[in-house]
Amino acid sequence: MRLSLIDISIIVLYLLSTIFIGFWYRKKARENKDSYMLGGKSLPWYKLGLSDASDMFDISGTMWMVSLCFVYGMKSIWIPWLWPVFNQVFLMMYLSRWLRRSNATTGAEWLATRFGKTGAGVTSSHLVVIAFALLSCLGFMAYGFIGLGKFIEIFVPWDLIKGYVPFDVAPQYVPHIYGIIFTLFAMFYSIIGGMHSIVTGDMVKYGIMTVACVWIGFIAAGQLSSHHLNVPNGWYTPFFGKHLDLNWSGIITEVNQKIKSDGYSLFAYFFMMMTFKGFFAALAGPAPNYDMQKILSTRSPEEASKMNGFVSVILLPIRYTLIISLTALGLIYYRQMNLTDGAGAIDFERILPAVINNFLPVGLVGLLLAGLLGAFMSTFSGTMNAAQAYIVNDIYIKYVNPAASTKKIITMNYLVGIVVVAVGVILGFFVKDINSVLQWIVSALYGGYIASNVLKWHWWRFNANGFFWGMFAGIAAAMIFSALVKFAVIPENQLLFWFPVLFLVSLAGSVIGSYAAPPTDMAVLQSFYTNVRPWGFWEPVKNIALANDPSFQPNRNFKLNMFNVVVGTIAQCCLTILPMYLVLWQKTSLLVTIGILAVMMVILKRTWWNKLKEY
Repeated sequence: MRLSLIDISIIVLYLLSTIFIGFWYRKKARENKDSYMLGGKSLPWYKLGLSDASDMFDISGTMWMVSLCFVYGMKSIWIPWLWPVFNQVFLMMYLSRWLRRSNATTGAEWLATRFGKTGAGVTSSHLVVIAFALLSCLGFMAYGFIGLGKFIEIFVPWDLIKGYVPFDVAPQYVPHIYGIIFTLFAMFYSIIGGMHSIVTGDMVKYGIMTVACVWIGFIAAGQLSSHHLNVPNGWYTPFFGKHLDLNWSGIITEVNQKIKSDGYSLFAYFFMMMTFKGFFAALAGPAPNYDMQKILSTRSPEEASKMNGFVSVILLPIRYTLIISLTALGLIYYRQMNLTDGAGAIDFERILPAVINNFLPVGLVGLLLAGLLGAFMSTFSGTMNAAQAYIVNDIYIKYVNPAASTKKIITMNYLVGIVVVAVGVILGFFVKDINSVLQWIVSALYGGYIASNVLKWHWWRFNANGFFWGMFAGIAAAMIFSALVKFAVIPENQLLFWFPVLFLVSLAGSVIGSYAAPPTDMAVLQSFYTNVRPWGFWEPVKNIALANDPSFQPNRNFKLNMFNVVVGTIAQCCLTILPMYLVLWQKTSLLVTIGILAVMMVILKRTWWNKLKEY
């Protein structure tokens, strides 16, 4: 344990500030349902964007990305396309505007604007999206929970405190005990203060993380001026061929086994499948989690687009400064770190906490730990807020007590928050490691989500019945694939390559289900189409809309939107790799990246920012 009194004081001060924030916004959160769940739709886009970025700056993801950067170098920037990270670009360019125009409170409530409130499949489609939302929220909570526990365990060895605990804890469950402790802080301020509290807490955390990341960036750059990184050929370039071609033999030979177990050796095939899946995942729009709740909380459709654009700008440079700095220090001092787990194998996810614990100065350790604890708490609280919204708004108010008073709604939010946290914690006890739950979320569960949610935006004949059967088929297939992985029928690292099968199963359910029931009422379709103004296969609805209102302007921006997506994705990649080149002081690559980024930003100013009110 290497925490000084200064470091401990910083952490305690941060934790106390979260409690203060919760109490500060308690009264405002209790005004009404929208104030609690969506901040009254009064928060400016830059605050929500910063909060959304903070929710994505999580401990588990950062530990995973540091381990990737250590092993794959610059090529590691592509692997987070598994999420996919470029879905923020699709949201920025057009999808968040489409979503915000609905004025809904949750994704399940949004369905009524698309499919109506009555008809075949409406109730079942409503319930299946709630089920998916809760599955994904609980999965993310378990993912964050286990990451936090592994992180804290390095700084506070269990041997130091087990004498004060009145019960025995098996070694494999030590991270879970730490996770429970800090989960209680996240639960408190988010349950008490709602969205206002969550956004303010995220802003405080982001400020701490920015100071810490810049500080550690200077330290890493200073160390690199006197140390040479011993890495294989190709580590410094993001470009790749058919094979990964990173050979760690004679450097850190164990890394070769990590690459083999990850399944990324044939990197070109992995990249193509990841991009294929990511494109459709991005077309589907945001999943029903904290990202969607932040979009629905914005003041207008234009501000929704600005918010998502701001996320990449505010998140990537700071986060990747931290990632490359910790990676560089990890490579320099690898021989002085103990990365072995209880079974004697090397756990690369321990690089981040090991570097912080051994090679950073007093004060910075406290700031970084406070920021990373805040990262966990913001992700956890944002996810919990989304789960609360679905249970209270879409189950309790809709089916149990439609006439509930504001007081009852807030009380129910408190109770639901506690139950959701309890379930998330229990699930965390069954999680083997960060990567296992991550692979399940992005490769299996989200694979079942995609087909129905692409069609709902782009095809007029798609109805509530098709939505239900598409989602049901996709989620059921995802569960089957997860079972096949668990019983070693399919290797875990090959789950992504089964995505086309999963997608086709879900697509078949969507199409067959749609034609098995009558089309959605034309009045509902016309209202949705004229309000949201999507592009896609909407010809019959468009003709009726034009007949009723000849002045109506259909959306003809498909080509412009797709052009902006390509430009935005290039800019996003530049924002990712720029701080890496800066810390490593790769001068030529840095200047080229800055030049490309500047050109992309000039183009987007003309083709996106200046046209926000036009489409």
